[in-house]
Amino acid sequence: MRHTELSFTGPATFLKAPHKPLTDNWTADIGFLGLPYDFAVGYRPGARFAPNALREASGRYAPAPEGYFDIETETYRLAGASLVDAGDVDPAQLEHLESFRRITAAARDLRRRVKLPVFVGGDHSVSYPLLKAFDDIDEFCVVQFDAHLDFSDSRNGTRYANSSPFRRAVEELSGLKHITVLGLRGLRTSQEAFVAAKARGHSLVSSKEIKTDLDKVISLLPKGKKVYISFDIDVLEPSLAPGTSSPELEGLSYGEVLSLLKASIEHNELVGFDLTELAPNLDPTGLTSLVGARLLAEMLAMYWR
Repeated sequence: MRHTELSFTGPATFLKAPHKPLTDNWTADIGFLGLPYDFAVGYRPGARFAPNALREASGRYAPAPEGYFDIETETYRLAGASLVDAGDVDPAQLEHLESFRRITAAARDLRRRVKLPVFVGGDHSVSYPLLKAFDDIDEFCVVQFDAHLDFSDSRNGTRYANSSPFRRAVEELSGLKHITVLGLRGLRTSQEAFVAAKARGHSLVSSKEIKTDLDKVISLLPKGKKVYISFDIDVLEPSLAPGTSSPELEGLSYGEVLSLLKASIEHNELVGFDLTELAPNLDPTGLTSLVGARLLAEMLAMYWR
């Protein structure tokens, strides 16, 4: 890792990692890929601006060469990990199939180069083409942090919106065996999506259940599996992350999220991670971007440990 600089100096990259495009020849422990795509959002746009906003905010959390010093263990976290920012996938605007094709191809390319690929969106529709890049894995699970199911068959006649990525994924990927959704809440839940997800055996956990008995929920998480984590920023309480298209009240606290992330990562093999639905234009304070950047840093420290 490189030496940190002032958070606002130098070219903005994820955690001030060196920028190396996928057209170059390189390998690393961890690679970031931006997905500036929000043409599938159903309410307020802006998630296309998230990759660059998170790059800028993550400068605040750029690790020192020795990593992050942990006051609880008095050890360094993320020590020795090599990080690379691979740039962005260039979307094809309204041609969603072409945009998705480009995302899948870039995700496959990143996977060949790194131990852990990290994808930064973008609206949640991008999780569908991202998961297609993992079709070589015989059996894996998804842990989805989200206020919403995102499992509708269609919404307003659209089958590839941000309300349907995991429905499309399970239809195409035989290796995707199970999905655990954490943080569900809100008044707009689709009964069709809820029934379909339950029928497939998904674990659907509400925000209320997590707040009532966090330890019980942790005990129900996958163990000993290959896991892909998909993190929709709207799982958090809106006072922490107001910059999102469809915020829902009574969300999870940052501490609750970290506990669930830690259990998901420590007891499984993490194969990929995406962060979606952050719309920086909806939060003039910049808090949501700072929270998202801090979350990425925390997740990487958990993974590398």
